Amino acid sequence: MPNEQNEVSKADVQSVKLNKLPVAGAADTEFSAEEAAEVFQHNPAANETAANESAKEALDEF
Repeated sequence: MPNEQNEVSKADVQSVKLNKLPVAGAADTEFSAEEAAEVFQHNPAANETAANESAKEALDEF
């Protein structure tokens, strides 16, 4: 068969990023309130930053 060298193997096709199946939950950006609370408890600076952002948004409304 003269076209054998032009054919791509199944392994080659499956290794291309665009041909891979998505991993369940990999693109999941949602998180629970419990997870958010835990982050704020372990990182007080994040809590302060969130409070500052909220205050800035409140001031921007006026």
